[in-house]
Amino acid sequence: MKKSMKTLLLAALAAAALSGCASNPAPEKTTEAASSQASSEAQSTEKSAESKTETEGASYTVGIAQFAEHGSLDNCREGFLQGLAEEGIEEGKNLTVLFGNAQADGGTASQIITDFTSKKADLICAIATPIAQAAYGATKNSELPVIFTAVTDPVAAALANADGTPVGEITGTSDKLPVEKQLEMIRTLLPDAKTIGILYSTSEVNSETAIKEYKAAAPAYGFEIVEGPVTSTADIPLAADSILEKVDCLNNLTDNTVVSSLPVILDKAAKKNIPVFGSEVEQVKIGCLASIGLDYVDLGKQTGKMAAKVLKGEAKASEINFEVIKEAAFYGNAKVAENLGITLPAELTDTAAEIFTDIAQK
Repeated sequence: MKKSMKTLLLAALAAAALSGCASNPAPEKTTEAASSQASSEAQSTEKSAESKTETEGASYTVGIAQFAEHGSLDNCREGFLQGLAEEGIEEGKNLTVLFGNAQADGGTASQIITDFTSKKADLICAIATPIAQAAYGATKNSELPVIFTAVTDPVAAALANADGTPVGEITGTSDKLPVEKQLEMIRTLLPDAKTIGILYSTSEVNSETAIKEYKAAAPAYGFEIVEGPVTSTADIPLAADSILEKVDCLNNLTDNTVVSSLPVILDKAAKKNIPVFGSEVEQVKIGCLASIGLDYVDLGKQTGKMAAKVLKGEAKASEINFEVIKEAAFYGNAKVAENLGITLPAELTDTAAEIFTDIAQK
């Protein structure tokens, strides 16, 4: 009987032990789950590393087409390359840059674009309206993306739809002028002025758009706009002489033809003691009195970042609406003000982006 009881007790203990093991298999399952999770994470890390290696290993050829030789467009080009570099696309590492400057000539602009397409550029950056139009005209039946910058009115230039969407594989940034802020600034600096002269090229749609906006807004600030149309840089000297006889000041646009000859205009205006207002910082540096203008390096950077998205395959140009830079600021030239006998008021200088104390040589 004792032996039987002992046998039964041992059997019960063994059964309990087996039952405990069966009801608590968690350690084995946890180990399997951890192993599975580690494997998944390793695969994810491997895929991420492969993707990164593919991006880092890619190389790109970008054609930069600039319409004219002047400071604001040069700054756009500099900013564009900076924007690409900030996104990991850098000249000398994984970027080959093709560059052409049309020197404000439409025929040369078309030749530059043709050259870029023949060299199999991955993307074209077109700086200024006329060359952006040339670039799109040459590429619209292909998949070659065009990213423009320094285009005042992409819709009027037929580079974008009215709602801001692309018309094809083209997008970019606009340097739309802050017209009313500019007129307000001119009124602050010249309280007695009545007439503002504007020289502009009749072949640049960006200037035609700006002229219309200035003429519509000027009466609210007590100004009359006097137009000085030109067809080429050869017209500038006579046109400047003519318009300076009729106005209290000149206001410059981002007109490429006119800006290319700005030193000539500034020299003629200085001899008559007539202020010339700029549309961006580079024009103020070389002798315009002041401007409510844009920083074109920043504009270029913004454009470069858009181009990087397209090059990396993150988006197509046709999927990105054009963008407008909004940060306009006051720039003044104290030396020019002194020469003209004008005081730059604190209400402008206190919030200025920059005040120059000399006139830079062009």
